[in-house]
Amino acid sequence: MYKILLIEDDQVIRSLLAKNLQNWGYQVEVVEDFQMVLDHMRTFQPHLLVLDIGLPYFNGYYWCQEIRKFSQLPILFLSSHDQPMDIVMAINMGGDDFVTKPFDMTVLLAKIQGLIRRSYDFLGDQSLLWFGPVCLDLKTMQVVYGADKEELTKNEFQILRVLFEQAPQIVGRDQLMRQLWNSDIFVDDNTLSVNVARLRKKLADLGLADLIVTKKGLGYGLMEVTDEA
Repeated sequence: MYKILLIEDDQVIRSLLAKNLQNWGYQVEVVEDFQMVLDHMRTFQPHLLVLDIGLPYFNGYYWCQEIRKFSQLPILFLSSHDQPMDIVMAINMGGDDFVTKPFDMTVLLAKIQGLIRRSYDFLGDQSLLWFGPVCLDLKTMQVVYGADKEELTKNEFQILRVLFEQAPQIVGRDQLMRQLWNSDIFVDDNTLSVNVARLRKKLADLGLADLIVTKKGLGYGLMEVTDEA
């Protein structure tokens, strides 16, 4: 599980961010003592930092500079400072991306996912796929949610794997069947429907009845899970 450290002095924004990131399967820690930022960094060992510019004592530029002396973790600036020079300063100090307030949560989450993917995917454990708090174990062919798990058949596993890899996009039925054929699983339209129905039943047993959604005339996709198991 990737760890994110939030350095944001607006309590409302901080709480909103923490809740949404936790719902997406991240481990989150927030900084409340803004003189102890480096201590939080060294004890929590985050994979990514979300950093405001306007902070008590020292601003985000200062902390970014200090952190860059010992860490190359991705840093995403989040600030109401929206002038071009603010963005240039943030990048020059070592920031990797910049989001201005007010922000769209979906865009922010996409940027965080992109930074983590580019920074860690080639190093990380390739045996796990995540969609929010839901995990697909590629080694055991199990879907895991909280403390519960379900065993999948080969067909069910391959269907869910494709949906995980393509999320949040909708995957057409034809595209899904082509993907399965490429994995030496030969299915027709009826077989696909039967396997999706069985897969939905197993997900429902985990409390994930609405994880797979059908877009009429388009195909299947995954719906964001908003509550922890």
